[in-house]
Amino acid sequence: MPPSDTKTRILDGAERLFAREGFHNTSLRAITSLVGANLASVNYHFGSKDALLQAVIERRLLPLNQIREAKIKEVLTRAREDNTPPTVEALLRAFIEPTLEFSDSSPGARDFISLVGRSLSEPDETVRNCFLVLIFPLFQLLLKGLCEALPHLPQNILLARLQFLMGTVSYVMCTGGRSFFSNTELPSPLDQKTQIQQLLKYALAGLEAAE
Repeated sequence: MPPSDTKTRILDGAERLFAREGFHNTSLRAITSLVGANLASVNYHFGSKDALLQAVIERRLLPLNQIREAKIKEVLTRAREDNTPPTVEALLRAFIEPTLEFSDSSPGARDFISLVGRSLSEPDETVRNCFLVLIFPLFQLLLKGLCEALPHLPQNILLARLQFLMGTVSYVMCTGGRSFFSNTELPSPLDQKTQIQQLLKYALAGLEAAE
């Protein structure tokens, strides 16, 4: 098997087990057993379990961040060229649309989303810190854009509201927008396109609300 295939199989297996069992509950031996590799190959490609976790997160998150960053920068550039503030809706759309569309981007995307979801709710900070370090520059860029779009609101208010938004988006990503309640009397879930539109309206109202 080519080395690149072995590396990909290890990443896929680690992603799946980290998402389903948790980072600390998953041994390297369990990963190699799942994908038919050996421990030496993990050490060769990654060096350590922590480095493997870093590679798992970077593989999915960095390309997604590049898409979101490019879209946000495009909004900011267009606003400067027009000599107007960026609109909150355009900034939100640049962030939310690729984020929610990510779940259908590849077969392993759902496992990655589950991994991130676990990291945000579990007390251990290993996975969460790895994720937050990589997401922070994008968070700063989006906050900067929102400060330009809503200069009348104090920055600490915008920071809090942006964090509320991040929590909402994380929930929608992890659940697919499904209700907590499995009750047939409740309305059917929204399709992805409608869900994105409704989330945009919800977030827009919250961010633009009076202080």
